[in-house]
Amino acid sequence: MSRYYTRVCNFYYGNHSKKLVNKNKSIPLNGIKEISFDQIEILTRNSKRKISINQIKYLPKILRAKINLDLKKIKLKKRNFSNLNFKTIPNILGVLNLTPDSFSDGGKFNSKKKGINHAIELLNSGANLIDIGGESTRPGSKPIKENLEWQRINKILKLLLKKKIPISLDTRKSKIMEKGINLGINLINDVSGLDFDTETLNVLKKYKVPFVIQHSLGAPENMQKNPRYRNELLDIYDFFEKKIKLIRSRGINHDKIILDPGIGFGKNLKHNMSLIRNISIFHSLGFPILVGNSRKRFIKELSGKNDSKFRNGGTIASSIYLMTQGVQILRIHDVNETIQGIKIFKNIINN
Repeated sequence: MSRYYTRVCNFYYGNHSKKLVNKNKSIPLNGIKEISFDQIEILTRNSKRKISINQIKYLPKILRAKINLDLKKIKLKKRNFSNLNFKTIPNILGVLNLTPDSFSDGGKFNSKKKGINHAIELLNSGANLIDIGGESTRPGSKPIKENLEWQRINKILKLLLKKKIPISLDTRKSKIMEKGINLGINLINDVSGLDFDTETLNVLKKYKVPFVIQHSLGAPENMQKNPRYRNELLDIYDFFEKKIKLIRSRGINHDKIILDPGIGFGKNLKHNMSLIRNISIFHSLGFPILVGNSRKRFIKELSGKNDSKFRNGGTIASSIYLMTQGVQILRIHDVNETIQGIKIFKNIINN
């Protein structure tokens, strides 16, 4: 029998969505009336078709049961955690790279004064969390030693936590995670999908800390060398499903988990566009979705302009699209500009 996947689609946003929900013409995502849908796409490895929510009752019994189970997860309200508020979409994860070699802002904020000031600026601009990293994982980068990574983030991390600034720790190393958890960080963001360090799952189980599972094909050193998939969308969906089963089998039973498809991590332009266009498929896994679209290479490839230090226009445009597909968290460098764009969009659509 074919494996079926459910992607909710044909979204409505804002006041119009509320009206449709109140008339039972659309289904609210995660119980939020401001964003709803009235179609689903049913996918297999060999086919796909869209139907309205009113046609679900006419599906064969086994398929209908599968779709309704997925819809139950899609409709379920999300519980807040790590200073993230899932009653509103999107939340913003502000980026603070304390590295000399990150792809767009390496060396810009890696002094104590500049790093702290930038974190405070990001928070004041509207970020829910500040994502701090001391190791670049840009394409072509190589791992650094644990001591160097901790040396880069240690002082700034302690000072920011002393100021009660909510922190997400961007690291692949279990000992760095443990040190950060003991200092009081709010979230672990591991770009390796928890695969880089064999002790990572033990640390996550011990402390019951919220964390991000990111998909990445290969390591940063080689991930952009001709990445291949059978079907990038369904392959990554299957990756998340298997990873969640593994996590459960290791005794990690909480639901404070976020899924990130890893735009640009072992993906070419075609893969990235497929993931962004069809991002709503991941709602049926039942966890919040995080997308790191900020300043990514796909913006240069689509626009034809290599302003790698900024790419603000492409970041804002893709952020608004992702928001209208129900993505709960966006990882953003230019928080003030992105939130401004989102506010303007919301005001236009609601008047």
